[in-house]
Amino acid sequence: MAANTSLPNLAAPPPPEGTSRRSFLRTSAAVASGLAAMAASLAPLRELSDFGSVEEFLQSHYKELTPVEMEQALARIRREVEKQYGLRPHLRDLKPMDGVEFVYCLNLTRCIGCRKCVHACVAENNQSRSPEIQYIRVLKMPNGTFDMEKGDHHYATPTVPEKGFFYMPVQCHQCKNPPCVKVCPVDATWQETDGITVIDYDWCIGCRYCEAACPYFARRFNFAEPSIPKEQLNLDMAYLGNRPRHKGVMEKCHFCIQRTRAGKYPACLEVCPTGARKFGNILDPASEVSQILRDKRVFLLKEEVGTLPRFFYYFDV
Repeated sequence: MAANTSLPNLAAPPPPEGTSRRSFLRTSAAVASGLAAMAASLAPLRELSDFGSVEEFLQSHYKELTPVEMEQALARIRREVEKQYGLRPHLRDLKPMDGVEFVYCLNLTRCIGCRKCVHACVAENNQSRSPEIQYIRVLKMPNGTFDMEKGDHHYATPTVPEKGFFYMPVQCHQCKNPPCVKVCPVDATWQETDGITVIDYDWCIGCRYCEAACPYFARRFNFAEPSIPKEQLNLDMAYLGNRPRHKGVMEKCHFCIQRTRAGKYPACLEVCPTGARKFGNILDPASEVSQILRDKRVFLLKEEVGTLPRFFYYFDV
């Protein structure tokens, strides 16, 4: 019996009986749209270099990580830092301490606008040097107003303080009612029990909603790949703190979480030459910050927006 050598029919099968040409084309278009949507959703897999590794891309949310999974994440980050800088970091996942709620108090009578806090923060928290990122903005304010719009962030006077002005450093206020947390569509930022609002850089999608929601202009976005000289890298790191960040993610002040959750003061406080900065546990009635809030003329910046900051300003008189 002769073999059938005819070619298979590669043409599309005819529409089923009772199906109109219009409905057939409509169904085909829907299928094509679905395939296109699937391809778009999988597109990031073609650019995994933006995520550093497949492990990072597939990592669960911070709050869902088991101890084993967290140690795997820490090991991955250590490898990445060592590969990039040739240095092995001391990286930890530091948890909030029981019975602690951190509060910051800043004495505007004593602040002289020297900006030493700014540079200490940059060094401690591995902020990019090029392009330069700074968590703290020191505003030179005309006497008689607290309107931030009237402050000068770019002052370059040869000496400070300057007569007729006072200086007001502004950073993340670690609000009890943080608008930045509310607008994040992927829960990449949240408030911990010790009052610190944190960011998981591995979970951030870079939408910048949090930056727009913050009334204190306290969040920074990495428009370019951060750059830190090898010899300036701070190797004492925390997962939710000062570990190196990537292009396309947000970052901000976290009260030097790698220090404060280990029983130390923030770097900005330690470097202040006038003692204008105070930090401590508001739940301890004997703490210095508790005494300041009881005895000093304290005010909140932009109190009217209802964010309930944990960052207080005060005067000696």
